[in-house]
Amino acid sequence: MDGGFTMHLAAGESVPEYLMPLTVLLCAAAGIGYASTRLRVVPIVGFLLAGVLIGPHQLGLVDSTRVVEDAADIGVILLLYTIGIEFSLERLAAIKRYVLVGGGLQVALAVGVTAGAAALFGAGWRAAVFTGLLVALSSTAIVLKVLASRGDTTRPVGQAGVAVLIFQDLAVVLMVLFLPLLAGEGGGPGEIARALGTAAAVLAVVLVVARKVMPRLLEAVARACSPEVFLLTVVALGIGTAFVTSLAGVSVALGAFLAGLVVSESRHGQHALGEVLPLQIVFSALFFVSIGMLLDLRALAELWWLIGLIALGVVAVKAVTGAVALAALRLGAPTAVAGGLMLAQIGEFSFVLQRAGHDAGLDFAALGDRGEQVLISVTVVLMVATPALAALGDRLGRALGPRRGAAPAPSPAARKDPAACAEEDPVLISGWGPVAREVAAALRARGVPVSVTTLGPDLAAEAEAAGYRVVRGDPVKRNVLEQAGLRSARLVLICENDGEEAAAIAAVIARAAPDAPIAVCPVDVPDPRALARAGADRVVDAPASVADRVCATVLRRLGTAPAAPGDRPATDTVVDFRPDPQAACPHAPGIRPVLPRSAGCTACLREGRRDWVHLRTCLTCGHVGCCDSSPSRHASAHAADRDHPVAASAEPGEEWAWCFEDRTTMPAAD
Repeated sequence: MDGGFTMHLAAGESVPEYLMPLTVLLCAAAGIGYASTRLRVVPIVGFLLAGVLIGPHQLGLVDSTRVVEDAADIGVILLLYTIGIEFSLERLAAIKRYVLVGGGLQVALAVGVTAGAAALFGAGWRAAVFTGLLVALSSTAIVLKVLASRGDTTRPVGQAGVAVLIFQDLAVVLMVLFLPLLAGEGGGPGEIARALGTAAAVLAVVLVVARKVMPRLLEAVARACSPEVFLLTVVALGIGTAFVTSLAGVSVALGAFLAGLVVSESRHGQHALGEVLPLQIVFSALFFVSIGMLLDLRALAELWWLIGLIALGVVAVKAVTGAVALAALRLGAPTAVAGGLMLAQIGEFSFVLQRAGHDAGLDFAALGDRGEQVLISVTVVLMVATPALAALGDRLGRALGPRRGAAPAPSPAARKDPAACAEEDPVLISGWGPVAREVAAALRARGVPVSVTTLGPDLAAEAEAAGYRVVRGDPVKRNVLEQAGLRSARLVLICENDGEEAAAIAAVIARAAPDAPIAVCPVDVPDPRALARAGADRVVDAPASVADRVCATVLRRLGTAPAAPGDRPATDTVVDFRPDPQAACPHAPGIRPVLPRSAGCTACLREGRRDWVHLRTCLTCGHVGCCDSSPSRHASAHAADRDHPVAASAEPGEEWAWCFEDRTTMPAAD
């Protein structure tokens, strides 16, 4: 093999060309990112500083940025892909006014104000407009990271910010086509019209695929129950869609976002998000490092005053125009101010636009050859300052009053009291199987809402068919649990897992929702210490519980232990009712031996009552219900609901059955 790929084991032979810079990059990102976290600095800032340190303009540890730039492109694709999955076509349709009005107004105002300011300082009208186009774009990657870290993606400020960024990504396509016209070269309205038509066709195809093809495809892949195949499929969908849309002239970032929207239409959207997130984190870190590598500290030191003035001007223009655009959406002054400062930086796609403009003879702020480095310096400085600007905007917004639609911050607490929670707060069940079915049924009988998360497609379909809210995905992934309602859950039950898996899930829950009570019922012998360290405060030893029941049964049969009060009927005693052959009821041949489902009326016990008069055992499924002389008459209700017509008396000494449909008594055979 050639192309720098081959590695020989013999001494003195070369290693792959990409390996050393990639190793340095990852080590620097991990080390400086760790230091930033310990210093309570946003990791994005650490990644940018790592790029500045190791880049070709400083230490020169990485002198070729080609591999890094390629990895960074993948990071942008995966970042927008995950954001698209978190959204949906319905949510996008709900913010279409934000996209068209808010985004359009922000871009128009930013271009106009910046161009006017540049013209006042002596730039020609072409360079002034070009500068306005560059400044109008914000950093999609930075803003989305800040929103995600603060949990604001779905709040008004987050939705408005994402809407503006979507419009900006769409506007990049038109800006690139407009540059030749601005430079006085070729192109024309016809070319722009063709580009718009192509983009519209791409959007139409995406909508069709999202509705018709994607749900079936992901359902088939998920049924293979192979995490590797599922991960490869969702990554291929994201990168493949970005590639196809780029061929149509649409930016890869927007293409990746559309791919995420397509996947979000499937019931496995949250599962896909959980699988892609680890990859997205790695490649996004590479993206921020690659941006930092572009900065030349010597140019920054030489032109610090100019870079500082331009940076302050950009913040002022972007903050004001962004706030005006968001205020036009009637989101309120607090949200408008917070959103304006959050968008007050220059975006990564400005570099693409700058290169295209430079080839056409246009320069940033009419600075000539220094324009590119000044733009890079201003962009990196503002990217580093974005978390601080967002925090400042948040404080100013709070000073102006509460945000519309903003939820009050929860006060820190220990474990919440499930009995004191709101009626609409669910119990979250992780896993689906025999234990989960019984618990969910008992909770629903008491009016407690239940939310279920499970990875198995068939189990998820079964839970959905039973009427429960189901989120498909791996419960070890935090986003799956949060989508299932972890934040508002009054209690979380982890069942149908072994002890090690249950501890891993409990640890994720304890970090994401420290106040949520966690009950665990492992399918194997649990390790109480490990589960307690993971965050569980209730542990049910299922094997021990079964052993206790078996032991009690054996002792009762041996006559060495008295029957416990209320064990009528005994739940371990087979009801093998054999009707008299002379019974006229046509349902007699359908009677089979059954096991009672409980030691009392099943429905009454779920309601916390024991006021039945007599008990009846369904001879079809073993359901135990109270007779028609009882207040609730659950036996006849069960017979009518399930079409199980025959029930035997569960009273001691009584050996007869009753057909609810034919109103007939069947005595037992002699």
